Amino acid sequence: MTTVRSLTTRLQRVPLTRPWAADVTSVGVIATHVVRSDGGEGWGFSWSPQIGAPAVQALLEHDIAPASVGRSAVPGEAWQGLWEHLHEAGGGGITTIALAGLDLALWDAEARDADTSVSRLIGRRRERVRGYGSGVNLHYSLDDLLAQVQRWIDAGFDAVKIKVGKPDLAEDIERVAAVRELLGPDRGLMIDANQRWGLDRATTSIDALSPFDLAWIEEPLRADDLAGHTELADRIDVPIAVGENLHTVHRFGDFLRAGAAQIVQPNIVRVGGITPFLRIAELAASHGAALHPHLLPELSGQLALTLPQTASEPLVEDVEDAGFGALGALADPSPVTIAGGVLTENEHHGLGIRFAPLLGAVSALPAGKDHS
Repeated sequence: MTTVRSLTTRLQRVPLTRPWAADVTSVGVIATHVVRSDGGEGWGFSWSPQIGAPAVQALLEHDIAPASVGRSAVPGEAWQGLWEHLHEAGGGGITTIALAGLDLALWDAEARDADTSVSRLIGRRRERVRGYGSGVNLHYSLDDLLAQVQRWIDAGFDAVKIKVGKPDLAEDIERVAAVRELLGPDRGLMIDANQRWGLDRATTSIDALSPFDLAWIEEPLRADDLAGHTELADRIDVPIAVGENLHTVHRFGDFLRAGAAQIVQPNIVRVGGITPFLRIAELAASHGAALHPHLLPELSGQLALTLPQTASEPLVEDVEDAGFGALGALADPSPVTIAGGVLTENEHHGLGIRFAPLLGAVSALPAGKDHS
């Protein structure tokens, strides 16, 4: 049996060319490198934009790396046991974010050993997938917001997503109305409240904004408020999208069974990697729910190509000026291209996501972080 020989990590900050807020000018990446007992190597990463990246690395270094050595290196085989091993520290959140660092590296190693890409290893079901323009733009002036939407239109996107949740509902209405007018009637418009509302405010706000033909309202309430989302789904006609802050297949199941969401948006890193993401995709398909992976188009775009064929085509989120390739963070060319509003995969091996400078084996450290 091929096993894990070592896991090393490096924490780095990737500067953003377009800050997400005054205090969010970079994102945290924990690059990971796994070596298998047969000498095969794989590269992955964990990710936490502003909060918790050092804690994620500490969990990888002190708990996941030692516990993974000697376990199966076949993608998916060790995931459940490691999750159970970490469960004392929490069933999701930092634990699953950290687990993604190992899981992605193991999938990368397996695909590299097979001389193919991860999407081909899993099995592609489509050759391209639509993208949508997205931005962290609640703090933008109306003029800046409309300029951003125009850039998305010029780039060929046929759907866009903007932030809502201003203290004054009238300002949200003004902004959404202006964006809808600029988009015209044939492009999709989604809105994202980022958990800013309570149940009654969400009901009032969505009722006021629904005339602008919304494809979905994202995270209208606190992400862990299952009862609130269930009640809200009965009150409004706009589909509810959740998932970027749900961390396990069990929690996705809770929301789907309750009818609290019609669209799920798992973040592949936050749920623990490719292994649990594929389980969530199967669950969503069994409930007839649409699945649109959250952020990280270099990763989520590849996985979107493998998703089951359902009534709802997956969409890939492209946050303006936030791709790792565009930020110059990768050691290799980007594994995907987004052009004309469509994502396609470039030829590469494994995941094709290795952070510069390239993290290599540290022979003196069988488990733990890179001290170079």
